[in-house]
Amino acid sequence: MEYFVDEQSVVRKIWCNSDTILFIFAGASAEFALNKAVDWLYFTGRLPADPLGRLFSTVAYARLIVFSELNKAHQVIDKMYYIHSAVEEKRAMKIPDWAYRDVLFMLIDYSIRSYEILERKLTAPEKEEVYIVFKRMGERMQLKDLPLTYIKWLPVREQHLKTDMMYSKHTADLYKQYKKHLGFLRYFLLKQSQVLVVPKQVNRLLRLGSMKLLKPVIFIYKFFRLIKLHWFLKNIILPATYKAQIKALDIAAV
Repeated sequence: MEYFVDEQSVVRKIWCNSDTILFIFAGASAEFALNKAVDWLYFTGRLPADPLGRLFSTVAYARLIVFSELNKAHQVIDKMYYIHSAVEEKRAMKIPDWAYRDVLFMLIDYSIRSYEILERKLTAPEKEEVYIVFKRMGERMQLKDLPLTYIKWLPVREQHLKTDMMYSKHTADLYKQYKKHLGFLRYFLLKQSQVLVVPKQVNRLLRLGSMKLLKPVIFIYKFFRLIKLHWFLKNIILPATYKAQIKALDIAAV
């Protein structure tokens, strides 16, 4: 059986761990809020109504593709393309190509950044592997002119961060919704996770600051994970609505 991602791929190692995925989620929640095309997510009303659920579904779709057999993965990607096409039809406007690329680029970047925060530095070939997997997703979504390699992608990613991000009324509203849905402590943890994982440009626009208060906590958490008590901490921290879904992310799908 042929899978979309090789069973020995580092991409599977990244996406089979709920800890890593939660950091990817934290980074994505920051960039979604800053993206100049965030009004498209407000158009459907789903994002402001349930920002955590909307972002979680984006990450969950990506994970499903990573672990699916090739034909199934193609079906999932095609379904995503159809959903977005339907929204375009309702609004009688085309979602800009760069907006699709931004979502793809954040999945690439935060896959690498999150794994390196929690596990180890990735090698150059491993980073290339991450990029190629998501490039294939993008190409299936009919995105054009994606850079051929990870090295060629890096300056394109930097340019996107400079041109496609801004602080807007939607940014302020989304962070207000994050705080409302998470409560003070979890909201604080989200922002501290973002300090660790987001690029400098995203940090600057959100004014997250440079205090990395979670860094020592990660070492403690790794010890708890070693002695199999990490879910004790997660049960305290995670919103009850998403505990079961997040726990399921630790089960490697085949």
